[in-house]
Amino acid sequence: MQMVVWRLPANDPERPHGLKYRFYYGLANGDCMVRYDNERGKGDHRHLGNTEEPYKFSDIETLVADFLADVSRVRGGE
Repeated sequence: MQMVVWRLPANDPERPHGLKYRFYYGLANGDCMVRYDNERGKGDHRHLGNTEEPYKFSDIETLVADFLADVSRVRGGE
C-alpha cells in the first residue's frame, strides 16, 4: 500500500483542490487492486481491479477514508 499527496504551487482547472495524489494497493505479484489518482488529462478517478471510474473529490480526509474502505472491501472486509 502506498499513499502519496503533493501540494501544488497553484490550483488549476484540472486540480481545483490544489493537490496531486496517488494511492495504491496491490498484490505481491504486481496486480493493482485499488488505485486513486488524478493524473493530468484524467482528473480525479479510481481504479478497482480492471475498472476505472471518475471519483468526486471533496476533501483529503474523505479521499483517505474512501480509499481505505475500498482496500478493506477487496481484502474481504466489510
